[in-house]
Amino acid sequence: MMAYKVFRKITILTTFIVIVLVIGCKQKNKSVVVKDYLLENIKRQGKLVVTTNYNSTDYFIYKGTPMGFQLELLEAFTKHLGVKLELIISNDISTNIDQLTSGKCDMIAHNFTITNARRKVVDFSIPIMQSRQVLVQRIEGSDNDTTGTRKFIRNLLDLGGKTIYIQKSSAFEDRMRNLQNEIGDSMNIIISDTCEAEQMIEMVADGLIDYTISLENVALVNKTYYDNIDVSTPVSFQQNLAWAVRKNSNSLLNELNKWLAAFKETKDYRRIYDTYYRNPRSVNIVHNEFYTNKKGKLSKYDKEIKKYAKMCNWDWQLLASLIYQESHFDPKLTGWSGAFGMMQLMPATARKFGVNRGSTPAEQIRGGALLKIYIDHILPKEINNTEERTKFILACYNVGYEHVMDARLLAQKYKKDPNVWTNNVDFFMKNMSKRKYYEDPLVENGYARGIETYRFVNEVMERYHHYKNIAKK
Repeated sequence: MMAYKVFRKITILTTFIVIVLVIGCKQKNKSVVVKDYLLENIKRQGKLVVTTNYNSTDYFIYKGTPMGFQLELLEAFTKHLGVKLELIISNDISTNIDQLTSGKCDMIAHNFTITNARRKVVDFSIPIMQSRQVLVQRIEGSDNDTTGTRKFIRNLLDLGGKTIYIQKSSAFEDRMRNLQNEIGDSMNIIISDTCEAEQMIEMVADGLIDYTISLENVALVNKTYYDNIDVSTPVSFQQNLAWAVRKNSNSLLNELNKWLAAFKETKDYRRIYDTYYRNPRSVNIVHNEFYTNKKGKLSKYDKEIKKYAKMCNWDWQLLASLIYQESHFDPKLTGWSGAFGMMQLMPATARKFGVNRGSTPAEQIRGGALLKIYIDHILPKEINNTEERTKFILACYNVGYEHVMDARLLAQKYKKDPNVWTNNVDFFMKNMSKRKYYEDPLVENGYARGIETYRFVNEVMERYHHYKNIAKK
Protein backbone atom coordinates (compact mmCIF):
# COMPACT_ATOMS: atom_id res chain seq x y z
CA MET A 1 0.00 0.00 0.00
CA MET A 2 2.83 2.37 0.92
CA ALA A 3 4.57 1.63 -2.37
CA TYR A 4 1.35 2.43 -4.24
CA LYS A 5 1.03 5.82 -2.48
CA VAL A 6 4.65 6.69 -3.27
CA PHE A 7 4.12 5.66 -6.93
CA ARG A 8 0.93 7.78 -7.09
CA LYS A 9 2.70 10.87 -5.71
CA ILE A 10 5.57 10.44 -8.18
CA THR A 11 3.05 10.11 -11.03
CA ILE A 12 1.19 13.28 -10.00
CA LEU A 13 4.47 15.20 -9.61
CA THR A 14 5.73 14.00 -12.99
CA THR A 15 2.44 15.00 -14.66
CA PHE A 16 2.66 18.46 -13.06
CA ILE A 17 6.23 18.95 -14.29
CA VAL A 18 5.25 17.90 -17.81
CA ILE A 19 2.31 20.36 -17.81
CA VAL A 20 4.61 23.19 -16.62
CA LEU A 21 7.15 22.39 -19.32
CA VAL A 22 4.50 22.28 -22.05
CA ILE A 23 3.04 25.62 -20.96
CA GLY A 24 6.54 27.08 -20.77
CA CYS A 25 7.34 25.91 -24.30
CA LYS A 26 4.10 27.39 -25.60
CA GLN A 27 4.87 30.70 -23.93
CA LYS A 28 8.39 30.63 -25.35
CA ASN A 29 7.09 29.93 -28.84
CA LYS A 30 4.61 32.77 -28.50
CA SER A 31 7.43 35.22 -27.74
CA VAL A 32 9.38 34.09 -30.82
CA VAL A 33 6.53 34.62 -33.23
CA VAL A 34 6.24 38.38 -32.70
CA LYS A 35 5.45 40.09 -36.00
CA ASP A 36 8.02 42.58 -37.21
CA TYR A 37 6.50 45.57 -39.01
CA LEU A 38 9.71 47.40 -39.97
CA LEU A 39 9.61 46.67 -43.71
CA GLU A 40 5.90 47.48 -43.80
CA ASN A 41 6.56 50.81 -42.04
CA ILE A 42 9.41 51.65 -44.42
CA LYS A 43 7.14 51.11 -47.42
CA ARG A 44 4.32 53.07 -45.85
CA GLN A 45 6.60 56.04 -45.07
CA GLY A 46 8.15 55.77 -48.52
CA LYS A 47 11.78 55.97 -47.43
CA LEU A 48 14.66 53.85 -46.17
CA VAL A 49 16.96 55.71 -43.75
CA VAL A 50 20.54 54.47 -43.94
CA THR A 51 23.75 55.54 -42.25
CA THR A 52 26.91 55.27 -44.31
CA ASN A 53 30.35 56.86 -44.46
CA TYR A 54 32.08 58.97 -47.06
CA ASN A 55 35.38 58.16 -48.74
CA SER A 56 36.72 57.56 -52.23
CA THR A 57 34.81 54.30 -52.78
CA ASP A 58 31.65 54.23 -50.64
CA TYR A 59 30.12 57.68 -51.11
CA PHE A 60 31.49 60.92 -52.55
CA ILE A 61 30.68 63.80 -54.89
CA TYR A 62 32.70 64.38 -58.05
CA LYS A 63 32.06 67.40 -60.27
CA GLY A 64 28.67 67.83 -58.66
CA THR A 65 27.56 64.20 -59.13
CA PRO A 66 26.92 61.94 -56.08
CA MET A 67 28.76 58.65 -56.60
CA GLY A 68 29.99 55.61 -54.69
CA PHE A 69 29.81 51.83 -54.36
CA GLN A 70 27.49 51.91 -51.34
CA LEU A 71 25.37 54.68 -52.87
CA GLU A 72 24.75 52.78 -56.10
CA LEU A 73 23.92 49.56 -54.25
CA LEU A 74 21.53 51.42 -51.95
CA GLU A 75 19.86 53.13 -54.90
CA ALA A 76 19.31 49.73 -56.53
CA PHE A 77 17.88 48.28 -53.30
CA THR A 78 15.53 51.21 -52.62
CA LYS A 79 14.36 51.04 -56.23
CA HIS A 80 13.56 47.38 -55.59
CA LEU A 81 11.59 48.36 -52.47
CA GLY A 82 9.87 51.23 -54.26
CA VAL A 83 10.96 53.82 -51.68
CA LYS A 84 13.29 56.82 -51.52
CA LEU A 85 16.76 56.73 -49.99
CA GLU A 86 17.61 59.03 -47.08
CA LEU A 87 21.25 59.06 -45.99
CA ILE A 88 22.82 59.94 -42.64
CA ILE A 89 26.57 60.42 -43.00
CA SER A 90 29.14 59.60 -40.33
CA ASN A 91 32.61 58.06 -40.52
CA ASP A 92 32.48 57.09 -36.84
CA ILE A 93 31.57 53.40 -36.49
CA SER A 94 30.33 53.81 -32.89
CA THR A 95 28.04 56.60 -34.06
CA ASN A 96 26.78 54.39 -36.91
CA ILE A 97 25.86 51.65 -34.44
CA ASP A 98 24.22 54.11 -32.03
CA GLN A 99 22.14 55.57 -34.86
CA LEU A 100 20.96 52.09 -35.77
CA THR A 101 20.20 50.78 -32.29
CA SER A 102 18.44 54.01 -31.26
CA GLY A 103 16.13 53.85 -34.28
CA LYS A 104 17.48 56.96 -36.05
CA CYS A 105 18.15 54.81 -39.11
CA ASP A 106 17.02 51.47 -40.48
CA MET A 107 20.34 50.12 -41.70
CA ILE A 108 24.13 50.55 -41.73
CA ALA A 109 25.61 50.33 -45.23
CA HIS A 110 29.36 50.23 -45.59
CA ASN A 111 32.10 47.60 -45.59
CA PHE A 112 31.12 46.40 -42.11
CA THR A 113 33.28 43.47 -40.98
CA ILE A 114 31.23 40.65 -39.46
CA THR A 115 32.54 39.82 -35.96
CA ASN A 116 31.10 37.86 -33.05
CA ALA A 117 31.17 40.96 -30.85
CA ARG A 118 29.11 42.94 -33.38
CA ARG A 119 26.66 40.07 -33.81
CA LYS A 120 25.59 40.66 -30.22
CA VAL A 121 24.50 44.20 -31.12
CA VAL A 122 23.27 44.02 -34.74
CA ASP A 123 22.08 41.49 -37.30
CA PHE A 124 24.16 41.20 -40.46
CA SER A 125 23.05 40.67 -44.04
CA ILE A 126 24.63 37.99 -46.19
CA PRO A 127 28.13 39.13 -47.22
CA ILE A 128 28.37 41.82 -49.88
CA MET A 129 32.00 40.94 -50.49
CA GLN A 130 35.10 39.60 -48.74
CA SER A 131 38.44 41.18 -47.95
CA ARG A 132 41.34 40.77 -45.57
CA GLN A 133 43.14 43.29 -43.41
CA VAL A 134 46.54 44.54 -44.57
CA LEU A 135 49.32 46.68 -43.18
CA VAL A 136 49.70 50.02 -44.96
CA GLN A 137 53.27 51.39 -44.95
CA ARG A 138 55.53 53.38 -47.21
CA ILE A 139 57.65 51.47 -49.70
CA GLU A 140 61.34 51.05 -49.01
CA GLY A 141 63.33 54.12 -50.00
CA SER A 142 60.33 56.46 -49.87
CA ASP A 143 61.11 60.18 -49.84
CA ASN A 144 58.53 60.78 -47.11
CA ASP A 145 60.34 59.06 -44.24
CA THR A 146 60.00 62.06 -41.95
CA THR A 147 59.65 60.04 -38.73
CA GLY A 148 63.13 58.53 -39.06
CA THR A 149 62.23 55.35 -37.13
CA ARG A 150 60.41 53.34 -39.75
CA LYS A 151 61.15 49.70 -40.51
CA PHE A 152 59.71 48.06 -43.62
CA ILE A 153 57.55 45.13 -42.45
CA ARG A 154 57.06 41.79 -44.16
CA ASN A 155 57.21 39.50 -41.11
CA LEU A 156 54.45 40.26 -38.60
CA LEU A 157 56.84 39.47 -35.75
CA ASP A 158 58.59 42.73 -36.63
CA LEU A 159 55.48 44.69 -35.59
CA GLY A 160 56.51 44.29 -31.97
CA GLY A 161 57.23 47.71 -30.48
CA LYS A 162 55.89 49.58 -33.52
CA THR A 163 53.27 52.37 -33.41
CA ILE A 164 50.17 51.62 -35.45
CA TYR A 165 47.27 54.05 -35.98
CA ILE A 166 43.79 52.56 -36.23
CA GLN A 167 40.26 53.88 -36.71
CA LYS A 168 38.17 53.88 -33.54
CA SER A 169 35.67 50.99 -33.11
CA SER A 170 36.93 49.26 -36.27
CA ALA A 171 37.55 45.52 -36.58
CA PHE A 172 41.23 46.45 -37.01
CA GLU A 173 41.48 47.21 -33.29
CA ASP A 174 40.39 43.71 -32.26
CA ARG A 175 42.74 42.16 -34.80
CA MET A 176 45.74 44.10 -33.52
CA ARG A 177 44.96 43.17 -29.90
CA ASN A 178 44.83 39.50 -30.89
CA LEU A 179 47.99 39.84 -32.98
CA GLN A 180 49.88 41.10 -29.96
CA ASN A 181 49.08 37.82 -28.20
CA GLU A 182 50.00 35.79 -31.27
CA ILE A 183 53.45 37.34 -31.71
CA GLY A 184 54.10 37.53 -27.97
CA ASP A 185 55.06 41.19 -28.13
CA SER A 186 53.31 44.50 -27.55
CA MET A 187 52.54 47.25 -30.05
CA ASN A 188 51.76 50.90 -29.46
CA ILE A 189 48.21 50.99 -30.82
CA ILE A 190 46.90 54.53 -31.30
CA ILE A 191 43.11 54.70 -31.68
CA SER A 192 41.89 57.71 -33.66
CA ASP A 193 38.34 58.99 -33.17
CA THR A 194 38.80 61.78 -35.73
CA CYS A 195 40.22 59.96 -38.77
CA GLU A 196 38.84 57.06 -40.76
CA ALA A 197 40.91 54.44 -42.56
CA GLU A 198 41.41 56.32 -45.85
CA GLN A 199 42.51 59.48 -44.06
CA MET A 200 45.15 57.49 -42.19
CA ILE A 201 46.34 55.90 -45.43
CA GLU A 202 46.94 59.42 -46.74
CA MET A 203 48.82 60.25 -43.54
CA VAL A 204 51.08 57.24 -44.15
CA ALA A 205 51.70 58.39 -47.73
CA ASP A 206 52.52 61.91 -46.50
CA GLY A 207 55.00 60.58 -43.91
CA LEU A 208 52.97 61.78 -40.92
CA ILE A 209 52.62 58.26 -39.51
CA ASP A 210 54.38 55.01 -40.37
CA TYR A 211 51.71 52.33 -40.20
CA THR A 212 47.96 51.83 -40.33
CA ILE A 213 45.57 48.97 -41.08
CA SER A 214 43.01 48.85 -43.89
CA LEU A 215 40.79 46.43 -45.74
CA GLU A 216 42.77 45.17 -48.71
CA ASN A 217 40.23 46.19 -51.37
CA VAL A 218 40.20 49.76 -50.03
CA ALA A 219 43.99 49.77 -49.67
CA LEU A 220 44.47 48.67 -53.28
CA VAL A 221 42.25 51.51 -54.50
CA ASN A 222 44.27 53.98 -52.44
CA LYS A 223 47.53 52.59 -53.82
CA THR A 224 46.45 53.99 -57.19
CA TYR A 225 46.32 57.43 -55.54
CA TYR A 226 49.61 57.17 -53.62
CA ASP A 227 52.38 55.37 -55.45
CA ASN A 228 54.70 55.42 -52.42
CA ILE A 229 52.66 53.06 -50.22
CA ASP A 230 52.87 49.29 -49.86
CA VAL A 231 49.77 47.23 -49.02
CA SER A 232 51.16 43.71 -49.56
CA THR A 233 51.50 42.53 -45.95
CA PRO A 234 48.32 40.78 -44.76
CA VAL A 235 47.48 40.79 -41.05
CA SER A 236 44.30 38.66 -41.19
CA PHE A 237 42.51 35.96 -43.17
CA GLN A 238 39.66 36.84 -45.55
CA GLN A 239 36.68 38.32 -43.69
CA ASN A 240 33.04 38.77 -44.65
CA LEU A 241 31.82 42.34 -45.17
CA ALA A 242 28.11 43.08 -44.92
CA TRP A 243 25.36 45.58 -44.13
CA ALA A 244 23.63 45.59 -40.73
CA VAL A 245 20.12 46.03 -39.36
CA ARG A 246 18.74 46.28 -35.84
CA LYS A 247 18.36 43.07 -33.88
CA ASN A 248 15.20 41.13 -34.80
CA SER A 249 14.44 43.30 -37.87
CA ASN A 250 13.63 40.11 -39.71
CA SER A 251 11.23 41.55 -42.28
CA LEU A 252 13.84 43.99 -43.61
CA LEU A 253 16.72 41.53 -43.25
CA ASN A 254 14.93 38.74 -45.13
CA GLU A 255 13.99 41.08 -47.98
CA LEU A 256 17.52 42.48 -48.11
CA ASN A 257 19.14 39.04 -48.16
CA LYS A 258 16.82 37.79 -50.89
CA TRP A 259 17.58 40.87 -53.00
CA LEU A 260 21.35 40.75 -52.36
CA ALA A 261 21.61 37.08 -53.26
CA ALA A 262 20.01 37.79 -56.64
CA PHE A 263 21.64 41.17 -57.32
CA LYS A 264 25.20 39.91 -56.70
CA GLU A 265 24.75 37.59 -59.69
CA THR A 266 23.87 40.43 -62.08
CA LYS A 267 25.95 42.46 -64.52
CA ASP A 268 24.87 45.60 -62.65
CA TYR A 269 26.62 44.43 -59.48
CA ARG A 270 29.80 43.59 -61.38
CA ARG A 271 29.70 46.97 -63.12
CA ILE A 272 29.29 48.80 -59.81
CA TYR A 273 32.10 46.81 -58.17
CA ASP A 274 34.47 47.32 -61.10
CA THR A 275 33.69 51.04 -61.25
CA TYR A 276 34.86 51.68 -57.71
CA TYR A 277 37.36 48.92 -56.95
CA ARG A 278 38.97 48.15 -60.32
CA ASN A 279 38.90 51.49 -62.09
CA PRO A 280 42.41 52.81 -62.92
CA ARG A 281 40.90 56.26 -63.62
CA SER A 282 39.78 56.65 -60.00
CA VAL A 283 43.10 58.37 -59.27
CA ASN A 284 41.96 61.23 -61.52
CA ILE A 285 38.83 61.61 -59.41
CA VAL A 286 40.54 61.79 -56.03
CA HIS A 287 43.21 64.26 -57.12
CA ASN A 288 40.73 66.41 -59.03
CA GLU A 289 39.94 69.85 -57.69
CA PHE A 290 36.24 68.97 -57.63
CA TYR A 291 36.49 65.74 -55.63
CA THR A 292 34.24 67.24 -52.98
CA ASN A 293 35.10 64.88 -50.10
CA LYS A 294 38.66 66.21 -50.05
CA LYS A 295 38.43 69.76 -51.35
CA GLY A 296 34.90 70.67 -50.23
CA LYS A 297 34.26 72.20 -53.67
CA LEU A 298 31.43 71.49 -56.08
CA SER A 299 32.44 73.73 -58.97
CA LYS A 300 34.78 76.53 -59.98
CA TYR A 301 31.92 78.94 -59.28
CA ASP A 302 31.36 78.06 -55.60
CA LYS A 303 32.35 81.56 -54.44
CA GLU A 304 29.75 83.22 -56.69
CA ILE A 305 27.11 80.60 -55.82
CA LYS A 306 27.61 81.24 -52.10
CA LYS A 307 27.36 85.01 -52.63
CA TYR A 308 24.08 84.93 -54.54
CA ALA A 309 22.60 82.10 -52.45
CA LYS A 310 22.96 84.40 -49.47
CA MET A 311 21.29 87.19 -51.46
CA CYS A 312 18.25 85.03 -52.25
CA ASN A 313 18.13 83.40 -48.80
CA TRP A 314 18.92 79.84 -49.87
CA ASP A 315 21.55 77.33 -48.78
CA TRP A 316 24.38 77.53 -51.28
CA GLN A 317 24.23 73.75 -51.79
CA LEU A 318 20.59 74.11 -52.88
CA LEU A 319 21.41 76.80 -55.45
CA ALA A 320 24.35 74.66 -56.60
CA SER A 321 22.04 71.68 -57.05
CA LEU A 322 19.66 73.78 -59.14
CA ILE A 323 22.54 75.00 -61.33
CA TYR A 324 23.87 71.47 -61.78
CA GLN A 325 20.39 70.32 -62.82
CA GLU A 326 20.10 73.11 -65.36
CA SER A 327 23.58 73.20 -66.87
CA HIS A 328 26.13 71.03 -65.03
CA PHE A 329 27.84 74.37 -64.21
CA ASP A 330 28.36 75.16 -67.91
CA PRO A 331 27.94 78.93 -68.53
CA LYS A 332 28.01 78.43 -72.34
CA LEU A 333 25.21 75.86 -72.55
CA THR A 334 22.25 76.60 -74.84
CA GLY A 335 19.17 74.39 -74.56
CA TRP A 336 16.80 73.23 -77.31
CA SER A 337 14.22 75.79 -76.17
CA GLY A 338 16.59 78.75 -76.41
CA ALA A 339 17.30 78.87 -72.67
CA PHE A 340 20.96 79.63 -72.08
CA GLY A 341 23.73 79.84 -69.52
CA MET A 342 24.28 78.26 -66.15
CA MET A 343 20.75 79.09 -64.99
CA GLN A 344 19.10 78.20 -68.34
CA LEU A 345 17.04 81.39 -68.40
CA MET A 346 14.71 81.95 -71.34
CA PRO A 347 15.69 85.09 -73.33
CA ALA A 348 12.68 87.17 -72.17
CA THR A 349 13.20 86.19 -68.53
CA ALA A 350 16.93 86.80 -68.83
CA ARG A 351 16.36 90.34 -70.11
CA LYS A 352 13.99 91.02 -67.21
CA PHE A 353 16.79 90.24 -64.77
CA GLY A 354 19.64 91.88 -66.64
CA VAL A 355 21.21 88.82 -68.25
CA ASN A 356 22.23 88.26 -71.87
CA ARG A 357 24.35 85.76 -73.77
CA GLY A 358 27.46 87.80 -73.08
CA SER A 359 26.92 87.88 -69.31
CA THR A 360 29.60 86.49 -67.04
CA PRO A 361 28.95 83.35 -64.98
CA ALA A 362 28.51 85.54 -61.89
CA GLU A 363 25.93 87.69 -63.69
CA GLN A 364 24.10 84.56 -64.84
CA ILE A 365 23.95 83.22 -61.28
CA ARG A 366 22.74 86.60 -60.05
CA GLY A 367 19.96 86.54 -62.67
CA GLY A 368 18.83 83.11 -61.50
CA ALA A 369 18.89 84.25 -57.88
CA LEU A 370 16.74 87.27 -58.76
CA LEU A 371 14.25 84.97 -60.50
CA LYS A 372 14.08 82.87 -57.33
CA ILE A 373 13.39 86.00 -55.27
CA TYR A 374 10.65 87.05 -57.69
CA ILE A 375 8.95 83.64 -57.58
CA ASP A 376 9.16 83.57 -53.79
CA HIS A 377 7.55 87.02 -53.67
CA ILE A 378 4.51 86.10 -55.81
CA LEU A 379 3.87 82.64 -54.35
CA PRO A 380 0.85 82.53 -52.02
CA LYS A 381 1.78 83.11 -48.37
CA GLU A 382 -0.34 80.10 -47.42
CA ILE A 383 2.51 77.90 -48.62
CA ASN A 384 4.33 78.40 -45.33
CA ASN A 385 6.31 75.20 -44.83
CA THR A 386 9.92 76.02 -45.77
CA GLU A 387 10.74 72.77 -47.57
CA GLU A 388 7.42 72.62 -49.40
CA ARG A 389 7.79 76.26 -50.44
CA THR A 390 11.22 75.48 -51.83
CA LYS A 391 9.71 72.71 -53.97
CA PHE A 392 7.05 75.10 -55.31
CA ILE A 393 9.78 77.62 -56.19
CA LEU A 394 11.74 74.94 -58.05
CA ALA A 395 8.60 73.84 -59.92
CA CYS A 396 7.85 77.43 -60.96
CA TYR A 397 11.46 77.91 -62.02
CA ASN A 398 11.15 74.85 -64.27
CA VAL A 399 7.68 75.05 -65.80
CA GLY A 400 6.42 78.53 -64.97
CA TYR A 401 4.28 80.03 -62.22
CA GLU A 402 1.01 79.73 -64.13
CA HIS A 403 1.17 75.95 -64.64
CA VAL A 404 1.97 75.44 -60.96
CA MET A 405 -1.05 77.52 -59.99
CA ASP A 406 -3.19 75.33 -62.28
CA ALA A 407 -1.93 72.26 -60.42
CA ARG A 408 -2.82 73.89 -57.08
CA LEU A 409 -6.39 74.49 -58.26
CA LEU A 410 -6.71 70.85 -59.31
CA ALA A 411 -5.36 69.72 -55.93
CA GLN A 412 -8.01 71.78 -54.20
CA LYS A 413 -10.75 70.38 -56.45
CA TYR A 414 -9.76 66.78 -55.69
CA LYS A 415 -9.56 67.37 -51.89
CA LYS A 416 -5.78 67.53 -51.71
CA ASP A 417 -3.77 70.24 -49.96
CA PRO A 418 -2.92 73.03 -52.46
CA ASN A 419 -0.19 74.31 -50.13
CA VAL A 420 1.78 71.06 -50.01
CA TRP A 421 3.81 69.90 -52.99
CA THR A 422 4.72 66.37 -51.90
CA ASN A 423 1.95 63.81 -52.49
CA ASN A 424 -0.50 66.61 -53.16
CA VAL A 425 0.12 69.23 -55.86
CA ASP A 426 2.96 67.20 -57.38
CA PHE A 427 0.48 64.49 -58.46
CA PHE A 428 -1.47 66.94 -60.62
CA MET A 429 1.68 68.52 -62.04
CA LYS A 430 2.96 65.05 -62.90
CA ASN A 431 -0.29 64.32 -64.77
CA MET A 432 -0.76 67.71 -66.46
CA SER A 433 -0.11 66.10 -69.85
CA LYS A 434 -3.27 63.98 -69.50
CA ARG A 435 -6.43 65.27 -71.17
CA LYS A 436 -8.52 64.70 -68.02
CA TYR A 437 -6.47 67.35 -66.23
CA TYR A 438 -5.26 69.86 -68.80
CA GLU A 439 -8.77 70.21 -70.27
CA ASP A 440 -10.35 70.75 -66.85
CA PRO A 441 -12.18 74.14 -66.79
CA LEU A 442 -10.04 75.20 -63.82
CA VAL A 443 -6.86 74.90 -65.88
CA GLU A 444 -6.22 78.23 -67.60
CA ASN A 445 -2.82 77.47 -69.10
CA GLY A 446 -3.46 74.12 -70.73
CA TYR A 447 -1.09 71.26 -71.43
CA ALA A 448 2.27 70.97 -69.67
CA ARG A 449 4.95 68.26 -69.67
CA GLY A 450 4.51 68.04 -65.95
CA ILE A 451 6.40 64.78 -65.53
CA GLU A 452 9.60 66.69 -66.30
CA THR A 453 8.82 69.24 -63.59
CA TYR A 454 7.98 66.46 -61.14
CA ARG A 455 11.36 64.84 -61.80
CA PHE A 456 13.14 68.19 -61.79
CA VAL A 457 11.98 69.00 -58.26
CA ASN A 458 12.77 65.53 -56.94
CA GLU A 459 16.24 65.43 -58.49
CA VAL A 460 17.24 68.90 -57.35
CA MET A 461 16.12 68.17 -53.78
CA GLU A 462 17.76 64.74 -53.70
CA ARG A 463 21.07 66.14 -54.96
CA TYR A 464 20.79 69.02 -52.49
CA HIS A 465 20.68 66.53 -49.60
CA HIS A 466 23.78 64.79 -51.01
CA TYR A 467 25.55 68.14 -51.27
CA LYS A 468 24.64 68.98 -47.66
CA ASN A 469 26.11 65.65 -46.54
CA ILE A 470 29.55 66.40 -47.92
CA ALA A 471 30.06 69.90 -49.35
CA LYS A 472 31.41 72.39 -46.83
CA LYS A 473 29.47 75.41 -45.65
